Amino acid sequence: MDKGLGQRLFNFSVNIILLTRTLSDGKEYDVIKYQLTKSATSSGANYEEAQAASSKLDFRNKNFIKGNARI
Repeated sequence: MDKGLGQRLFNFSVNIILLTRTLSDGKEYDVIKYQLTKSATSSGANYEEAQAASSKLDFRNKNFIKGNARI
C-alpha cells in the first residue's frame, strides 16, 4: 500500500479547487466547477474510508468498488 497516496489525493483536491476558482463565472461554468470539485474531493474521502478495511483483500475490494485505484 502506498503511504503517500492519501497526501497526493489531498494535494490533487486542493489543486482542483484552486483551478476552479480561476474559471469564469456563468451557469455552465458553475455546473462544471461543482462537478469537478465534488469528484476530485470524493476520491480522497473514498481512499480514507478504504483505509479502515479489515484485510488487504477487503482494502482492494473497497478501492475497486469506489473506483479510486485498481490495486
